[in-house]
Amino acid sequence: MDDPTQAQQRLTAEREARAQLVARAGGVGAALAHGDLPERLDLTLSEALVLGLLLQDVRLFFCVLGHGSTEVGEVLRVYHRAGALRACGLRSEIEASHAASALRWVTGEKAAVVTSIGPGALQALAASLVPASDGLGIWYLLGDETTEDEGPNLQQVPKPAQGLFLQLASTLGVAYSLHTPEAVGSALRRGLVTVDHPHRAGPFFLLLPLNTQPSLLRQFNLDELPTGRPPALGAATTGIKEAAEAITSAARVVIKVGGGARSAGPEIAELLTLADAVAVSSPLASGVIPFEHPRNMTVGGSKGSVSGNFAMENADLLIAVGTRAVCQSDCSRTGYPNAQHVVNVNTDVTDVMHYARTTALLGDAAATLRALNDELRAKAPYQAESEWFTSCRDARRRWDAHRMERYAHPVLHDDAWGRKVLTQPAAIEMTTRWARERDAVCFFDAGDVQANGFQIVEDDRPGRTFSETGASYMGFAASALLATGIASHRFFGVAITGDGSFLMQPQILVDGVQHGASGVIVILDNCRMAAITGLQLSQYGTTAGYATDHRAVEIDWIALTRSVHGVLAIPGGDSPESLMRALNTAGAHDGLSVVHVPVYFGDDPLGGMGVFGRWNVGNEVLETQALRHEIGL
Repeated sequence: MDDPTQAQQRLTAEREARAQLVARAGGVGAALAHGDLPERLDLTLSEALVLGLLLQDVRLFFCVLGHGSTEVGEVLRVYHRAGALRACGLRSEIEASHAASALRWVTGEKAAVVTSIGPGALQALAASLVPASDGLGIWYLLGDETTEDEGPNLQQVPKPAQGLFLQLASTLGVAYSLHTPEAVGSALRRGLVTVDHPHRAGPFFLLLPLNTQPSLLRQFNLDELPTGRPPALGAATTGIKEAAEAITSAARVVIKVGGGARSAGPEIAELLTLADAVAVSSPLASGVIPFEHPRNMTVGGSKGSVSGNFAMENADLLIAVGTRAVCQSDCSRTGYPNAQHVVNVNTDVTDVMHYARTTALLGDAAATLRALNDELRAKAPYQAESEWFTSCRDARRRWDAHRMERYAHPVLHDDAWGRKVLTQPAAIEMTTRWARERDAVCFFDAGDVQANGFQIVEDDRPGRTFSETGASYMGFAASALLATGIASHRFFGVAITGDGSFLMQPQILVDGVQHGASGVIVILDNCRMAAITGLQLSQYGTTAGYATDHRAVEIDWIALTRSVHGVLAIPGGDSPESLMRALNTAGAHDGLSVVHVPVYFGDDPLGGMGVFGRWNVGNEVLETQALRHEIGL
């Protein structure tokens, strides 16, 4: 028997040689095609897994390594050193997941999140709510307990039962345990279909038992490693004529533009004219219809807009395109009280049948809308200045006046700060305008910042703003900036976050510097979780902000963030002029910067954008549910 040290040295040498071959060839597929890499190899399960991921063009790995992932980590080290992939060591599994999600969302690049066993894997599972909710394909390589059950493994679920973590992961998404090393090809195929799903991608959890990771696969056939992409659906094959008849029979048509409609902007723009309709967007669809489009009523829902909610409330026909109808997006299913019919375009059978009285168009949004537009184009055109269009434009003017009034009063006296400070509407409008002028990508964090943000942004195209409303995960925006330093094509990012959200995930200060992030974190600080304080105030008259504020704790944000060498920390001041100077200074910095902005919280209506819809939360539940059952949609 070989000396264990010598055997490991030989294995490492062979692994290093293969990694260099792959790097020189430009990938595993090219190395196989050129004959540089044999089709059959003796290699460990972990190396076979990495080769399989490289074949699927997964070259980026966000890692928080531990004793549950040392073998995978060693393979990544060798291939990283050879230049075949990039692995980034991070300080939080949640941050790793958010960064991978942002990378896929903005650039389309795939990444894997690598964790240890137990708590680290659970952190990643929690953060996977983001890609699961927003339709983003992410790989998760999670350490797991050994398969031989020799006794409790450190950090496994402490219960005498099999596959407990597999059960957890399977509840949150699609999961596979590499209990049997020879199943690696099947596991990778299952992951490919999930991560690269053309319409509803999501997280894939690959559980790696500690004892199978280093298992040797002798003469493993690399042809078992899958490649390719699942095909996309085409246009809906049934329901087009029925939908066109329903649309032409309606007098007040609203189109709800969801995240699944991001690639169907031109088709929706034509449908707006053909159907004499107006558009209402979800936060995920910002820019699909340009903000200045005369038929764009902007965002609608429980935290919608005057114009968006007017259109939803008064429409007699809803065309839902690529939307899951999340509670806040359709006011907990009460957003369309006068709709008599729904035309629903979606690629998911469950979502396309969400509403009653529906003509379901199951197919790709752009292709289906082209077919629907062809059918409508043959019918008599509508008058551009119909009563419906005119009334909606009047509502849009009221919303524009509402917005401008807040921008015209950018500072208010705040009791917590003891002085006049900027309002969130003013700070967000200035920051997003500054970002648009520089073609920067804006990420919005959860809470009050997010809610005000999607009411304010004026996107002229998709891809300017990413508002993580799917899971509303606190800490997402700042963590997302890590993607700016990892992406193949670098971009400048602006993370707009509240003080509470930033404190959830401050690791970006270290990891952003280490991995070359390029962007600015704008911390809007009202000394509380204002979204919840606002609900307490509006629903129960509670003004103290029970369990949601930290006014008693004074934080020197500049000292805190400046303590990491390489981070430029700048006070944003209390005026539009001082904030603009701070943003310009941050924009000129080569790396990561932080702008701290004290902002107003209080009962002055000019301090926020307002609430115009219903929501099934708190003491609003009984009234909202009763209305839903009355509507029956």
